[in-house]
Amino acid sequence: MTSTASITTVNLNGIRAAAKKGLYEWLEREAPAVVLMQEVRAPEDVAAELMGEDWDVITVPCRIKGRAGVAIAAHKERATIDRDSLRTILDEEESDADSGRWVEANVHFVGGGVIRVISAYFHSGEKDTPKQEAKMAHLPRIGARLAQLQAEAAAGGPQVVVGGDYNVVRSEKDIKNWKPNHNKRSGVLDEEIVFLDRWVSEGWHDVMRDLAGDVQGPYTWWSWRGQAFDNNAGWRIDYHYATPALAAAAQAFRIDRPDSYDQRFSDHAPLTIDYALS
Repeated sequence: MTSTASITTVNLNGIRAAAKKGLYEWLEREAPAVVLMQEVRAPEDVAAELMGEDWDVITVPCRIKGRAGVAIAAHKERATIDRDSLRTILDEEESDADSGRWVEANVHFVGGGVIRVISAYFHSGEKDTPKQEAKMAHLPRIGARLAQLQAEAAAGGPQVVVGGDYNVVRSEKDIKNWKPNHNKRSGVLDEEIVFLDRWVSEGWHDVMRDLAGDVQGPYTWWSWRGQAFDNNAGWRIDYHYATPALAAAAQAFRIDRPDSYDQRFSDHAPLTIDYALS
């Protein structure tokens, strides 16, 4: 018997603001089993209250109030979070700025099957500043954890998906305006892109790109400023990176880009991928 696991990643740009701008309507309409959320910017009790009684929510806030924060939410009729499997940090030496950027747990789906899901929020960075130095220090820690997860999955552990806002494009296919940004702006620097490509070369799958093929976009983020949204001048910086067996089970993806600027509940659009589980 085969079931489908619908997993969404979305940067909320603050769960309080998103709740006022259409988050509930989106959840009702799209009905994912699991939502991996970034930039929650709220403690666990607030996030749980805002998501409502139908959702089991694990939130890891940033130690700096009002910043970052990641969460895993499972709809109680569709999936269950194994809280004993929770892991919240990559490294005991993380700084306050590195906190609230990584949470992982095993999720059991009602139709059968277990997936280890991670909600990840990479540093945004800023070229030639300490913010970029923090980003570049964080990426190797992520790589080390990915290697561990890959080895565990290959040894018979759960398959894994790392969903989140990576704040890096992989190529000119992932940004509308490549030339004016390439190696001039954080998120489009070769020193960052090499990490995403390395992880793919080591066996991880950029699932949405696998499904979409060699096409321009589609994008997941558009600046609030100017006409970026109306002109579809976007970036693809939200990802599902999955271990090989799970990537092979991916059936379809969708990016819920609103029809108009005023319908957005975040500057990111939710990215959902359906996985077949046996």
